[in-house]
Amino acid sequence: MRLSTALTATLLATTAAMPAHARGSAREDADTAASAQSGGTPAPAPAPKAFTTGVAKGRDLLDTAISASTLDDTDLQQLSVSSIAGIMQNIPGIRSETSDIDGFSAITIRGLPLAAEGSKFLQLQEDGLPVLEFGDIQFAGIDQFLRADLTLSQVQAIRGGSASTFASNSPGGLINFISRTGETAGGTVQVSSGVGHDLKRIDFAYGSPLGQGWRFHVGGFYRSGEGPREIGYTGFSGGQIKANITKEFEGGYIRFYGKYLDDKQPNYGSVPITVGGTNADPQLGFLPGYDPRDQGYFSPLTSSYAEVDRNNNRTVLDARDGLAAQVKAVGLEAQFEIAGWTVTNRFRFSDISGSYNDNVPFVTAPAPFFAQFGGPGASLSYAAGPQSGQAITDARLLALSARIYADLESLDNVTNDLRATRVWEVGEGKLTTTAGVYNSRQDIRMFWNFTSTLQDLAGGGRNAPVNITTASGVPVTDSGTLAYGFAVGLPFSIYHNRYDVGYDVLAPYGSVNYQIGKLAIGASIRWDKGNVQGQVFSPGFGDGRAPFVPFDVNGDGQVSLAESRVPVLPLTRPAPVDYDYDYLSYSAGVNYRFADRLSAFARYSRGGRATAENAIGTETLDPLAGRPNNPDLLVSVVKQAEAGVKYRKAGLSLFLTGFWASTDERNAQITADATGQAFVQQIERTYSAKGLEFEGEYKRGPFTLVAGATYTRAKIDKDVLAPAFDGLTPRHIPDFAFFLRPSAEFGKVTFGTAVNGTTESFAQDTNQLVQPGYVIVSPFVQYRPAEGLTVAVNAFNVFDRLAVVSLQAPTIPASGLTNAQVMNGRTVTASLRYAF
Repeated sequence: MRLSTALTATLLATTAAMPAHARGSAREDADTAASAQSGGTPAPAPAPKAFTTGVAKGRDLLDTAISASTLDDTDLQQLSVSSIAGIMQNIPGIRSETSDIDGFSAITIRGLPLAAEGSKFLQLQEDGLPVLEFGDIQFAGIDQFLRADLTLSQVQAIRGGSASTFASNSPGGLINFISRTGETAGGTVQVSSGVGHDLKRIDFAYGSPLGQGWRFHVGGFYRSGEGPREIGYTGFSGGQIKANITKEFEGGYIRFYGKYLDDKQPNYGSVPITVGGTNADPQLGFLPGYDPRDQGYFSPLTSSYAEVDRNNNRTVLDARDGLAAQVKAVGLEAQFEIAGWTVTNRFRFSDISGSYNDNVPFVTAPAPFFAQFGGPGASLSYAAGPQSGQAITDARLLALSARIYADLESLDNVTNDLRATRVWEVGEGKLTTTAGVYNSRQDIRMFWNFTSTLQDLAGGGRNAPVNITTASGVPVTDSGTLAYGFAVGLPFSIYHNRYDVGYDVLAPYGSVNYQIGKLAIGASIRWDKGNVQGQVFSPGFGDGRAPFVPFDVNGDGQVSLAESRVPVLPLTRPAPVDYDYDYLSYSAGVNYRFADRLSAFARYSRGGRATAENAIGTETLDPLAGRPNNPDLLVSVVKQAEAGVKYRKAGLSLFLTGFWASTDERNAQITADATGQAFVQQIERTYSAKGLEFEGEYKRGPFTLVAGATYTRAKIDKDVLAPAFDGLTPRHIPDFAFFLRPSAEFGKVTFGTAVNGTTESFAQDTNQLVQPGYVIVSPFVQYRPAEGLTVAVNAFNVFDRLAVVSLQAPTIPASGLTNAQVMNGRTVTASLRYAF
């Protein structure tokens, strides 16, 4: 369905329809609680909230056959993280690999595989609609275009269950970030600053009823600073503003809303570390003066470099843009009662663009190793900075880096979800029926560019580019650039691509739920049909002509050695893309409420996940047929079974769920060989996982304890391409992960801590090198000296533990060096908040 069709459907729907999701008690309770806290008086424990994400009708969790969690305003204030992925680490069942930035995160659920970055099997929503249709678009993770601020009312998460039938491409689960809508009058202004690091931020939010059924809410943030890691320049810069206005009337409401996001942040990717000991008990360390917990790999001296753009023209890239996101979104929600039916509609158009910049150390070695690239007698020297032109004659460590740039020209997304629900009296019970249709249009217009550069590892935001010169004085590099593409190991053409593709999705769906007495039985079904059209430009799709040409990239009038083989796009010979796909999802569950405080449920689900641009790359697209060369690439199927018990009494709630999940996966993942050398591995596998999820909360007097834990046993059931992996454990999936959040409130003071931990896992699928687990303790204290005023201090990772997100090497390499992505070290933030 094209954009015009979606718009037409929306206009028609506004005369009829929209979901309880946006208006229900979940938002109202959160706004009311926040208002009570703003006056400096502790809010009473909220009543049980209706859960509305990924279900037909909002209900108390004890009446639903799903496994779900909610983080409200109080929870969010106590977390010492600001990133979307960081927040998700506090939801059971979620594995979220992040450096506490929005973007370059890997997120999965219930042991489903982490083959690449992004969230392939988990959908992220904002106010009930997906931010992007696909969670693992290369170099464009969903969380890059989503921010948490004071406009956020709560986070709802559903694991498995009916997520696969009430949203497209969400077979593993849904996480919904729900905005405030101004049910109560009041506002908040907050200023915060890093303690010991440069990052300043201001947040504001205000909402109020306007009378005659009208109400509004507006808020946002702005931030600026270098950030918690030394990079030598302003890495964080930008913010967002969100606003909505609602008109309520008998039997329904209509809401208009908008969002403007323009923000950039540094990319805390992989950096070199030392590794010794044994594979089973590795000892991790740092290069001299280069602690990755507070050191970045970028610097002002390495930020700018010459390249070729999407139109084969000269350009200069500036990596200081980091992970840049621009979103301009408008939408509406509406709900009406018509002839006994509750008709609901949600619509949003988002103009989304941005850029991705990364600098990955590909090979780290002593300087003489790189001199070999220039032949016998070659020399090394600094290419920029205070030591520019100075010879390097010792064996200091240098790194050959892969500079990755992605121009995210358009990820525009238009989405419409129309549904109708009715409750029927059938016998002694109630039958709830829902029918709906979802349609969306997702654009993927982007350009990838890879460059190989040489630099030192000075740290402290002072890393500088390095030149190689032959013995006869011929430059091998251009201002540190060794090759316009990959210098070693990988084909140039695979990662110099331009995509101009549109994905149209049409998905009718329906559900039935019959409740009689204490028993509720339900089932739902969804059929997704997609049409993909567009074109891909890549040197790998040429017509026999050379994909590389001599090109004066830096414009100095000469073609250097580095410029002798430059990948260029065949702009007049694109590969067409034109194919369809479809898949069926279904879910059925039963819930029995034994008593007011106790219930149990069981459910089985099957959900699909369409593959986005990973299916139409150089290695996977048939450039003549316009479709993937392997039909199995089109859709991955996830099957899940789960059963659980839920208990709630006074200040105690306990939820325990057992699960089994299985999926097929065809993807490409970056791994490494025994020497630590990175390479891209194609995988075609089936995976399975089983385990337990626990979540609980206990309140007694001034004390509160929130806890969650996940036990997972995952394995690679079958590897079609490499049977030696059969039966092994997927990388980065620990057996046990947990969080604890104890807190206490005494008069004007609230204090507590957030504890996040995980046991060890394997660095790669070979199951050799163990990736150490970690426990991070992040205390907080809030002091309310006067009415409406709160002074707070949050300290993330107060004990400065080394928390490894990912290790690159599958085994300890002979060099004793590998790449690692780690979480921030000790990061303290102070804030002053005034609520009125």
